[in-house]
Amino acid sequence: MTAQLTNPNKVEHSKVKSGIKQAQDYLFSLQEKDGHWCAYLESNVTLTAEAVLLYKIWGIDSHKPLHKIEHYLRSQQREHGGWELYYGDGGDLSTSVEAYMALRLLGVAQEDEALTKAKRFILSKGGISKSRIFTKFHLAIIGCYDWRGVPSIPPWIMLLPQNPIFTIYEMSSWARSSTVPLLIVFDQKPVFKIEPKINLDELYSEGKENVKYELPRSGDWTDIFVQLDNLFKFAEDINFVPFKEESIRAAQKWIIEREEATGDWGGIIPAMLNSLFAFKTLNYHVNDPMVARGLEAVENFALETHDDYLVQACVSPVWDTAWCLRALVESGVAPNHPALIKGGEWLLDKQILDYGDWVVKNPHGKPGGWAFEYENRFYPDMDDSSVVIMTLHQLELPREDLKKEAILRCLRWIETMQCHNYGWAAFDINNDANWLNLLPYADLKAMIDPATADITARVLEMVGSCDLPMSSSKVQKAIAFLLHQQENDGSWFGRWGVNYIYGTSGALSALAVIAPQTSQEAMKKGINWLINCQNPDGGWGETCDSYKNPALKGKGNSTASQTAWALIGLLDAGKALGKFEQDSINKGINYLLSSQTETGTWEEKEFTGTGFPQHFYINYHLYRHYFPLIALGRFENFLV
Repeated sequence: MTAQLTNPNKVEHSKVKSGIKQAQDYLFSLQEKDGHWCAYLESNVTLTAEAVLLYKIWGIDSHKPLHKIEHYLRSQQREHGGWELYYGDGGDLSTSVEAYMALRLLGVAQEDEALTKAKRFILSKGGISKSRIFTKFHLAIIGCYDWRGVPSIPPWIMLLPQNPIFTIYEMSSWARSSTVPLLIVFDQKPVFKIEPKINLDELYSEGKENVKYELPRSGDWTDIFVQLDNLFKFAEDINFVPFKEESIRAAQKWIIEREEATGDWGGIIPAMLNSLFAFKTLNYHVNDPMVARGLEAVENFALETHDDYLVQACVSPVWDTAWCLRALVESGVAPNHPALIKGGEWLLDKQILDYGDWVVKNPHGKPGGWAFEYENRFYPDMDDSSVVIMTLHQLELPREDLKKEAILRCLRWIETMQCHNYGWAAFDINNDANWLNLLPYADLKAMIDPATADITARVLEMVGSCDLPMSSSKVQKAIAFLLHQQENDGSWFGRWGVNYIYGTSGALSALAVIAPQTSQEAMKKGINWLINCQNPDGGWGETCDSYKNPALKGKGNSTASQTAWALIGLLDAGKALGKFEQDSINKGINYLLSSQTETGTWEEKEFTGTGFPQHFYINYHLYRHYFPLIALGRFENFLV
């Protein structure tokens, strides 16, 4: 049941106040005893399928609730027989192949109705041969695909000295932490024995006997990478891999050094799974402390309910906590409220004071950032760090001196992480060797971490809203970068949220506080773009498909989170310009109020978070809540 407003062009302020109070109460009810928040981070089923593979390979599957995993996988299958990459996408080939594999590993018969439907779907999409490289890799390690069809990664890249062309630090943090362990696995090409032993011959549309284990060619200069791969494979065949043993030892050492005390690697499941596959390849024992900690870390990413067991790609406690606290303060909760103090203190204690991988390309920076997860010392990021600073700035904590010094320490680190084009990236500096995305191994097109408009906007919003002392030259150059990123129609691309609504909202909020006088025309264009893509119901929505089809920019079913982003951008820019788009804002606010549930939250099945554009999306289960609460709070502050 939801509340109904009688006039869609007017806002009843009593309903705004009531909606805010309900949303605040709901948010408080989710806070953990130690002060933090952490909600379900939903993605697709591949992470759970790959966890099944891991459990089978290590022989620990009997200790897991396999019937719940099976129930979860079955529940996620759609009527067309496939499994989705994101809600409503019509089904994804690689995701479906991995779900099918997992069900077979769980003992489901090939003749089962669910698998029969899945087989039809998979074959209609081209079968295993058309699936992504990482799907083929997971099949190869259990003998369901031939290693000949998987790209080679020469392990000697671990030994390359610092140079302007390539080292492992030219890869994005997530690609690096996932790839280094694969140097070991891809070199050894293991085929692990599992029970039950399966084959997936039925999923080759051309027939297993007709499979050509060849890497796809593009018919242009990038085919040189395929030729290089053939050369690497030839070297492997004749056992002529330079510095092989030293390279494997270096990769092993790198993995060991980056395991957290909690067993995590990089704070993401792919890096954790691949590191454990590497340990298995190196014949580590299941009770080795590093293996045991790693397996426990995977379990810590799992969610188990009465019926289901699934594995999340990541966990988001720092991110969720910072935004929840910010939403509560901006909607009227006192900045020294005991619950907010507890959350703020929790955040303070999560500041990372260790040097991470970023120091390789930024030797002059000193640590001080925040990461996304509970533990991730090696990979703090600009986005989390900027949001945490803005949150702490809004709170009144008992340790104010410590808070202020923590903010300045992080600011100094962020300042040293500005890229050569004057924007900021998520995790690294000058990580923009785009040719890496052209490698056969890189079919997810996520090998680098270049500066983006949304991250740069977040940093600038932090500097402007908190009045922080960053170099004026750096700030002005970053503003120029952000303005240059604006597209002709007035929108900005969103790398980490779906998509142009996210990017445009962030850019408007940043310009409103950092350059309100000099960027008025840019803000007006951004406002006009948002107004023009507002839906008839008053909300905003954008499909994940806009990443591959620009004609779908700003188009999609209205969602609470995307409506909130649009409203936040309109409200912030309107405040800076001294003119609010009242009618459009009112309709958006009324959409949020009319779609709020009786419990005070919002429903949202759509995925509005982005991992890798076109390849990996996220449904943050609190996006639907804290962003609408911020929008309602700012509406009250600005317009009432």
